[in-house]
Amino acid sequence: MRDLIILGSGPAGLTAGIYAARAHLKPLIVDGHEPGGQLTLTTMVENFPGFPEGLLGPDLIRSMRQQAERFGAEYRHGTATEADLSRRPFRITIDGATEECQTLIIATGASAKMLGLESERKLVGHGVSTCATCDGFFFQDQEVMVVGGGDSALEEALFLTKFAKRVTLIHRRDKLRASKIMQEKALAHPKVDFLWDSVPEEILDVAKEQVTAVRVRNLKTGAVTERPIDGIFVAIGHTPNTAIFQGKLEMDAVGYITTHDGTKTSVPGVFAAGDVQDHVYRQAITAAGSGCMAAIDAERFLEH
Repeated sequence: MRDLIILGSGPAGLTAGIYAARAHLKPLIVDGHEPGGQLTLTTMVENFPGFPEGLLGPDLIRSMRQQAERFGAEYRHGTATEADLSRRPFRITIDGATEECQTLIIATGASAKMLGLESERKLVGHGVSTCATCDGFFFQDQEVMVVGGGDSALEEALFLTKFAKRVTLIHRRDKLRASKIMQEKALAHPKVDFLWDSVPEEILDVAKEQVTAVRVRNLKTGAVTERPIDGIFVAIGHTPNTAIFQGKLEMDAVGYITTHDGTKTSVPGVFAAGDVQDHVYRQAITAAGSGCMAAIDAERFLEH
C-alpha cells in the first residue's frame, strides 16, 4: 500500500514528486509513455526561472528527477493501462502489475497532434516546434510557417510576428475555423500570409539537421512546390492523455480533467496537475507550479 502514486514524469509529475518526497510520502512516480514529457523533445529552454543562460530540456528534466530521488521518490518505467477509482485504496495497473494507493496525482500531460511525417519527427527541436511561446524567440527575423486553421494556430502565428520576419499560415481548407475576431486580427496583420488548400508534404532538410524548406502540396490542383523557411510550428491541437480515466473522472468535451479548489478532481483523493488539466498555458513553469499544488493537496488529504 502506497500513500501516493504519481502518473507522469514531466515538470508537473516531478515537481509533485519533490514536494511529496520531502513530506515523507515516498511517492512512486510512473514514467509514462513519454518519460520526461514534452520537454525532452525541446532543445534550449530559456524561460524557466533560475537559469539566465538557458538549459537543454532533457537536462532540466534530469535535474528534477535527481532532486525528487534525493528526497526518496521512487521511479518505475512503464505506463498505467488501467485505473480503478471506484473506492480507496485506488488500484492502478502498470504494464500488467497492480499497485494500490491512498492518493493519486495524474500528471500524464497532453500530446501535441503531429502531421505524421518522418522528417517532422526527426526535426523536432531543430526547427520543428509545437509551441510558439516556448520557441518563437529563436526565430528572430526569420521566415516561419504555422500549420492549422483554428484559434490555436492563429494565436501562434500572431505571437510569432513579434520575432519572425514573415509568418505563413498553411491550412488544408479555403477558410479558417478560428473565431471571427482571431481571423480579423490575422488577416489584417502585415506580417502574416496565408497558403490555402494546402498541406506540408515533406520538411527539409533532415540531412542538415535543420529546417530549410517545406514541400507543399495543393489539395485542389495537386501541384507540389517548395517554400524556403527557417522553422515550422504545428498547431493542429493537443490530445490529453486521459483515456484510462474516461467515465471515471469529470472531464471537458475534449478530455481534459476538470479540477476545482486547486488540483482536486471529481473523485476525493485524486488530483490532476499540468497539461492534463490545463489547455490554456501549457508551460513548464505552470505545470511545475500545479505539481507543487497537487502534492500539497494530497498531503493535506492524507492528514485528514
